Amino acid sequence: MAASGVEGAFSILDGRWKMVIVFHLFARGTLRFSELEKAIPAASQKMLIQQLRELERDGVISRTVYAQVPPKVEYCLTEWGKAMCPALDKLLEWAALRPKHPPSSANS
Repeated sequence: MAASGVEGAFSILDGRWKMVIVFHLFARGTLRFSELEKAIPAASQKMLIQQLRELERDGVISRTVYAQVPPKVEYCLTEWGKAMCPALDKLLEWAALRPKHPPSSANS
């Protein structure tokens, strides 16, 4: 049962840029698409759009389109998306504890 819950949680965040997007929105609040492009230059525009759409579909972020010329689109975390941030902070703390030289595997 727990394994399927973990699979479900990870499937929401599965994608090369989703966690990066979430961290940028967590740190900076609301961002325009162009700001996300600048913040994540290694992501292609197509991939960034795809990852944003999936995060929106899954309820992690919300997208606001302003009817103006040129079009303005902003993204921010939903309340549900913000609720994930303490877990992400813990994940960062865990990653910071990684030994600089991990012990060798006994089977190597």
